[in-house]
Amino acid sequence: MTILAVDFGSTFTKGALLADDGTVLATGSTPTTGTQGGGDILDGYQTLRAELRVPDDATVRACSSAGGGLRLAVVGYERTVTAEAGHRVGLSAGAKVVHVAAGELTTVDVAAVRAARPDLVLLVGGTDGGNRDVLLHNAGRLAKGQIGGRGAHAVPVVVAGNVEARNEAAAVLATTGRPTVLADNVLPQIGVIAPESARAAIREAFLRHVIGGKGLSRDPAFAAMVEAATPDVVLRGVEVLASVCGGGDVLVVDVGGATTDVYSCLTPRGEDASLRKDVVAPLWHARTVEGDLGMRWNAEHVVEAAAAEHLLDTVAKPAALTAYAARVHEQPGSLPEDDVERRLDLELARLAALVAVRRHARPSQPTESPRPLADVTRLVGSGGALRHADAAGREQVLGAVLADHAGGWKVPRAARASVDTAYLLFAVGLLAGHPATQGLARTLAQQVLPL
Repeated sequence: MTILAVDFGSTFTKGALLADDGTVLATGSTPTTGTQGGGDILDGYQTLRAELRVPDDATVRACSSAGGGLRLAVVGYERTVTAEAGHRVGLSAGAKVVHVAAGELTTVDVAAVRAARPDLVLLVGGTDGGNRDVLLHNAGRLAKGQIGGRGAHAVPVVVAGNVEARNEAAAVLATTGRPTVLADNVLPQIGVIAPESARAAIREAFLRHVIGGKGLSRDPAFAAMVEAATPDVVLRGVEVLASVCGGGDVLVVDVGGATTDVYSCLTPRGEDASLRKDVVAPLWHARTVEGDLGMRWNAEHVVEAAAAEHLLDTVAKPAALTAYAARVHEQPGSLPEDDVERRLDLELARLAALVAVRRHARPSQPTESPRPLADVTRLVGSGGALRHADAAGREQVLGAVLADHAGGWKVPRAARASVDTAYLLFAVGLLAGHPATQGLARTLAQQVLPL
């Protein structure tokens, strides 16, 4: 059996051709077509197949973040309770959370949801057996609101609130034909967060209603090929990586052109394992996405965020970095042309990684606990800047994360760093969800990420 794992990204389509024993036969990438109003996304895919010499009978497994990925709006009961729980679950499901609303929606609130242009709405509210009025009120508002239009163009809603009001909320949404997927409550009781059912429902809605609606391909084969949003798949890959690392906690930093994503798979210990003081307990397998931290489209914002964190004091030539960030921000397709620009690019990556991990580690609310990262034993870097850097450059970025004692979080006591040089974590995640290929996924993780 030969497997082709494909990630349709907004800029590049990446592929890994694998043998059934986990051997990596070839990897490659090609510019993604069809995302800027021209061509079909499968044109680039066919180019990639030709470059990798993929057999006609190969099994294809694919994920996608093309067309902006999955844009999610969260509507909850209280901003610091159910809305916050929904926000965390949405991030872990591979979504970019573009709006969060709390309380009974008004006409102005619905307009704000519409203006955020979500692909999907996650409707939450009330613990099981708790408040039901807000969930039902908001279901009515969402049913009547022209969010994405009506009929086939209507934005679907995943209902993951109070289970005792869930069916009634779905019935309200159905009165206007809005597509609806039901899930278990993301916050069944105070202090407990249950993400899996909602993550599965978001994945289902993404595949059924979103992928085909982005107009990326005229061929239904594209929608049939894609299994999940790329960040959701990568989180699964990180979970597999954690399982083959001898039980140690794992932290992954993916420095991308538009965002910097941080993934962590942690094992609760001590008080964390038995008693949670937080109203919304943390997700032990979690992802955060920093939409203002990107190596190209948001390069200027990286410098601004670093200045707010007092990190520019550690930059040798801040004026040169600021000028470089402004240039690549305006020309996002540009690559470093000489050693000077390569050094500036790595400095930009270092700052993006530092700020992103600080935000990942810190509590989202003043009353909550920080994310416990002190027991992380593996730090894995990803992203083009790290994949194309030499050993010294990778150490510059990842070593800074492990030595960030001024960041307001407990740095790992003993962690080793490495880089996913061939960009294969997504392939591990694609294979991890199926029992027939679980062994292959584990072999692949051990083979390509020696730690």
